[in-house]
Amino acid sequence: MMNEYAILYLEINIFSLVLIGIILLKTRGLSQMVAQSNFAMSIIAEMVFFVSDTLFVLVNEGVLPGGKPVMMACKEVYFLATAAMCFFWFIYFEYLRETRFVKRRRYVLYSTSILWLMVIALLANLFNHSLFYIDESGVYRRGPFFILTYILSYSYVLIAFIRVMINLKRDTEATNKDLLIRLAFFPLFPGISGVLQFIYPRLPIACATISITTLYLYLTWVDQLISLDPLTGLNNRKQLTHTFNNLSKSHEDQDKIRLYLIDVNHFKQINDTYGHLQGDNALKIIAEALKAACKGANRGTVIARYGGDEFVILVSENNNDETIDLKERIKEKLKEFSKKKSVPFELTVSVGSACSDNGDSLKDLILKADKAMYMEKKKYH
Repeated sequence: MMNEYAILYLEINIFSLVLIGIILLKTRGLSQMVAQSNFAMSIIAEMVFFVSDTLFVLVNEGVLPGGKPVMMACKEVYFLATAAMCFFWFIYFEYLRETRFVKRRRYVLYSTSILWLMVIALLANLFNHSLFYIDESGVYRRGPFFILTYILSYSYVLIAFIRVMINLKRDTEATNKDLLIRLAFFPLFPGISGVLQFIYPRLPIACATISITTLYLYLTWVDQLISLDPLTGLNNRKQLTHTFNNLSKSHEDQDKIRLYLIDVNHFKQINDTYGHLQGDNALKIIAEALKAACKGANRGTVIARYGGDEFVILVSENNNDETIDLKERIKEKLKEFSKKKSVPFELTVSVGSACSDNGDSLKDLILKADKAMYMEKKKYH
């Protein structure tokens, strides 16, 4: 008859497996996206982790037959799946933040070195039992270098956490900061559960904690989809409105919210002459230029695609000189990125700005900035 511990372990792990299985099915439609394919791979690694963990406990508790060979195989797969899971989390975080790391294939290949070290260590363990083994009595024992199984796997999580924290310190865009804070908190829960399971091996919390944190990651991703413009990766109008309302509530009387309205010059002509694919490319270049121009701006800065070929930047400020500086930075960065991308047309923008007065709504600010922007557009023409 199955003992109570085995029943509890089986129930928890089945629940965890079903939960992440549902998440995997929900992400299948977007698995062609590189970031989400890594997320899907992390879930598959988790499923292998859960199954191997459950089988080991059932064999160890005498519920299923198998003995030493099956138990050793389960643990070998368990630790390999742990490393693979952490690796794919790490890569997923890098893709979410669109870092230079994932744009250079050799860096991604270099990052697999820790995973390969785990493979080598696990293969060697079959002969030298340095990590773990099953003794003559059929009892699972830890080897002298067992700690390596944790160090190698969780080094990915630690590196991801450090890189996110560095990114968080440097990034001034409010929505980016929100995502980074969520990502920074994610490794804490698997890390804590891992330490507890290291100290108390029979404590059945690892699978449940990992499945719940995977759900947390999934919900973060869904939130990103809802709030981001799919073409440029900037905030959409809904997120802009939400952020403006939050800024309005949190600002002190002496602080002002300045809104910049950016409109592409001759955008229809670009579409008509060079096609809509080049038009989309132009919008992506402008989005990159806006992000680059806003680096180092006041914290709480928000960049959004308002619609069509119009973009909006919200920034807290006290100094009108910053208005001139940001306008010039936008135009300089756009010129730089256009040259770098070798676009076959002139890509310029007109920028209008307006500062909030007490009681101004987002619509009021946009109307003010729109008037200023068209004054500049007339000068351009």
